[in-house]
Amino acid sequence: MIQISSLSKSFGSRILLDNVDLKINPHEKVGLVGRNGHGKTTLIKIILGQEHQDSGSIEIPRNYRLGYVEQNIKFDKQTVLQTVSSALPSHESEDIWKCEKILTGLGFSEADFHKSPEIFSGGYQVRINLAKVLVSGSNLLLLDEPTNYLDIVSIRWLINFLKNWNDELLLITHDRSFMDSVVTHIAAIHRMKIRKIQGDTEKAYSQIIKEEEIYEKTRINDDKKRKEVELYINRFRAKANLAKMVQSRVKMLERMDKRDKLANIENLEFSFKYADIPAKTVLTAENLSFGYSSDNILIKNFSVNIGKGDRVCIIGKNGKGKTTLLNLLSGKLTPSGGEINMHAKCEPAVFSQTNVATLEPNRTVLEEIETEAGLADRQLARNICGSMMFSGDDALKKVSVLSGGEKARVMLGKILVSPKNILFLDEPTNHLDMDSCDSLLEAIDAFDGAVVLVTHNEMFLNAIAGRLIVFKDEKIEIFNGTYSEFLDKIGWDEEGSDGPRERNSLKPDKKELRKLKADLNLKKSNILKPIQNKISELESKIMADEERLLSIQKELLAAAGNAKGSEIEKLSMEHHQYEKKIESYYAELEEATMIFEQKDGEFKLALEELESLE
Repeated sequence: MIQISSLSKSFGSRILLDNVDLKINPHEKVGLVGRNGHGKTTLIKIILGQEHQDSGSIEIPRNYRLGYVEQNIKFDKQTVLQTVSSALPSHESEDIWKCEKILTGLGFSEADFHKSPEIFSGGYQVRINLAKVLVSGSNLLLLDEPTNYLDIVSIRWLINFLKNWNDELLLITHDRSFMDSVVTHIAAIHRMKIRKIQGDTEKAYSQIIKEEEIYEKTRINDDKKRKEVELYINRFRAKANLAKMVQSRVKMLERMDKRDKLANIENLEFSFKYADIPAKTVLTAENLSFGYSSDNILIKNFSVNIGKGDRVCIIGKNGKGKTTLLNLLSGKLTPSGGEINMHAKCEPAVFSQTNVATLEPNRTVLEEIETEAGLADRQLARNICGSMMFSGDDALKKVSVLSGGEKARVMLGKILVSPKNILFLDEPTNHLDMDSCDSLLEAIDAFDGAVVLVTHNEMFLNAIAGRLIVFKDEKIEIFNGTYSEFLDKIGWDEEGSDGPRERNSLKPDKKELRKLKADLNLKKSNILKPIQNKISELESKIMADEERLLSIQKELLAAAGNAKGSEIEKLSMEHHQYEKKIESYYAELEEATMIFEQKDGEFKLALEELESLE
């Protein structure tokens, strides 16, 4: 476990973390959430010793191992498998099968195991570093945006891996569905503090909003009381016969805490303008073919029609041609075969990560938007800057100093300038924080035109997709249905198996299986027993208090018969208190039972998976 106490961190005049506390207990998987630039990655760097806090302490137990995916790509082994196996703990140095299994889950083929890590793309090199961390036997995994560079199959594999992770996890990701699938707690960096809440992101954000509403209502009431006290003091200060009462009010005023009004936090709030089009079909592609070379044909004889309100999501493994297809459909690339016909009144908008390079570094955010809007409409440009969270002087920032997330918001802002009727979006959630992703999802959902989207984010797929273009088994197929229907009816072949190799080649031996089952049962006992104890304790309290409640009811009847007013009042208050206590216990019992059933189910599934390997 890790204990962070009274930790503060600033950069110049900007305070990121102000006297924060955070404890990660054994077996907890904690999702770290907060706006971009509010200190999530900084906190991880402080835990790793790569950054130094201004004050406060971090207690890490002796021999407690931290696992972190290094961004510096440097390899000193000849093959991928040698590179990953070098990270195995000394007592597991012979368990090469673990490395093979993890590499397969992250999208490497058996042939890839024996290749040099240097020949792979940057994204796959990051996967190799991720594999090293996952086999390293760390006590705490610190994962900062681990889904970057992963395709949807590898992301789904990583979710299952982390669900079965025996130790602690601290996770940063913009992908809400990924986080909610894995974590047991949320640690929210909010207003320079950290609030840790058991449950998923929805529960955490709901609780924070509720607490702030209570704070604001209390602040308003306190201000009202303060003004009433001040008015009393000013009205009766000069009256000698009320001097004591006035002095009492003065002391009361001194004791009253003055709550500051909560500072406004900007949200990404926007909508895509829609240009109506007098047609049911906005785009038709017939027999498209394309390849970057004659021996690398990515798309062959592909056809699709896109209607004016369609939601089409393009999914599949990396490197298969998803972005290429989007670029063909949007007109950024010219097909080597076939043709694309857009309606004469089609007004497309394209969001692509590569488009960020088209931003002029020496322009300000406002100038970039103005360039799109036309210099004459400065107010429109200002309004768009504000909706993209570049209000006031922030709109005058140079593009060259912007973060990846800020540049992505500028690209979105440029799309907002004029009405569109089809959006081509390539991984638009990359570099956006969770709140901005939510705002983007709402804007896409509200858009009346067509949307063609490339994404690995399953929350977006579940919320948006009406049809899918699936890159699978070296083919491109259209699936007429939602993403959940696709998973139910077709799914990903790689799931439930260890990839293209023989399953037996990845099986642990009987000794290793016994060890894995023993570890799993120990983990199950460590996690479920405290929950069972809590359930038993709550049930005992409910039984005892319900017995007392029955007793009070009998006493009330007797007091009413004897017309004992004071006793009736006392018993009524006690009756109300016990009712509230019992209600509170039932709420706790319901939550504890739900957690127990969820965890128990997860352990049963994990045990069944191990038993299937015997």
